Amino acid sequence: EGGEAAAAPAVRLFSRDGAAVAEEVPNAAAWQDGAVLHIGAARYRVERNPPALTELRLPRSLLAGFPVCPKVSAEFAAPQHCLFRWYREQRPAGGGDAPGEAWVEAAEGERVFTPSNALVGLRLKLRCTPGDGEQRYGPAREVESSGPVEAGPGACTFDNRHLYTKKVCGRGSVRAVSYNILADTYAQTEFSRTVLYPYCAPYALEIDYRQNLLKKELAGYSADLICLQEVDKSVFVDSLVPALDAFGLEGLFKIKEKQHEGLATFYRRDKFSLLSQHDIAFSEALLSEPLHKELCDQLAKYPLLQEKVLQRSSVLQVSVLQSTTDPSRKICVANTHLYWHPKGGNIRLIQIAVALSHIRHVACDLYPNIPVIFCGDFNSTPSSGTYSFISSGAIAEDHEDWVSNGEEERCSMALSHPFKLLSACGEPAYTNYVGGFHGCLDYIFIDKNALEVEQVIPLPTHEEVTTHQALPSVSHPSDHIALICDLKWK
Repeated sequence: EGGEAAAAPAVRLFSRDGAAVAEEVPNAAAWQDGAVLHIGAARYRVERNPPALTELRLPRSLLAGFPVCPKVSAEFAAPQHCLFRWYREQRPAGGGDAPGEAWVEAAEGERVFTPSNALVGLRLKLRCTPGDGEQRYGPAREVESSGPVEAGPGACTFDNRHLYTKKVCGRGSVRAVSYNILADTYAQTEFSRTVLYPYCAPYALEIDYRQNLLKKELAGYSADLICLQEVDKSVFVDSLVPALDAFGLEGLFKIKEKQHEGLATFYRRDKFSLLSQHDIAFSEALLSEPLHKELCDQLAKYPLLQEKVLQRSSVLQVSVLQSTTDPSRKICVANTHLYWHPKGGNIRLIQIAVALSHIRHVACDLYPNIPVIFCGDFNSTPSSGTYSFISSGAIAEDHEDWVSNGEEERCSMALSHPFKLLSACGEPAYTNYVGGFHGCLDYIFIDKNALEVEQVIPLPTHEEVTTHQALPSVSHPSDHIALICDLKWK
């Protein structure tokens, strides 16, 4: 209040080589890395867009022998250029109270850390320094696990399968996986716990526990393509993407609007790049795409069935990938999960007809003659109309599946498609094994003209599947079993 206001300090900006930056230089040019801002006697180094972490999280559940994959989000940095240091708690000496802050380094440089049995009972801490690959690093952040490492379940159904998939397969081959991973939405209902899976320990149905098994299982398959069904949005974002990204895979997601779960397709980054995506919801496509007009008009003659088909929220995910080593090689990867009801064979026939004509549009019109790999949970056994339609190329109008839900829903259509599709893993005794049902519902269909099967990874033995009565169990994360095969171009 009285007295003169203090004189404002002199402010000058100097470039990296010490020259003063003129007042009229525009901001974009003036503020360069390494420039120095003088404010009075103080000096500030200018760093443009320094690497910074926006999120660093560890999964809630940690199991010995299972990979811990942190979720890392950053600005001006990428997880593969960040520095990672893992620490474990110090064991209390002489059984007294543990000193809170005694951490011992457990591993350096590994983005994914697999705790050993020796760490059971101890918490983990991760220190991450964000980097941009240009030798620039930002401020480090630390995160501690919310609980200790717990003992793993011992042998899992997929351990023996991993013996066949230790390495990524060669350049001319593609390892494909199709797997319904059991959405949390369905695993944790009262009905699931008491009626569907009463034999499964409640803790083994919890999402955090199952995620541990799932990430280890998928990482161990060293796959080039993974098509998953029943993927919760949060599981995709917080669990699968960070984990599979660390193992070299890029992920795409298509949600079923009403269910909060959907389809995910992952592809190996150094083998494929994404050219385009052509996802659809069956009911929407049927009504709005000119492609399906004829089918839509035919279906309109059967209003009861039409209504049921249009109520379903089933979707189809279609991705066109290009080989990174041979750009002339492109592939159409389709992934779906058809309607589940045992009497819904007629609905599944309509859904698969829409799927196949959409795939035909992509693989014949948009990208002429590219091979097709069509994965999914088709909810159809090998004796069904759907399976026979896919494999033979046609379905007769008097097929019994047109009356799967009784005469009043009868719908008689003769349908065909142009593909020559083969079930790459054959017709296993079952791909789904629960208390009250087992059967083959999942398939990887391949274009016979362009692709052949190099090897099929054996499914778990019946003894392994039934060790804990049925699936899911403490040693298997889903009620389905993953299908895995190695394919090669003809």
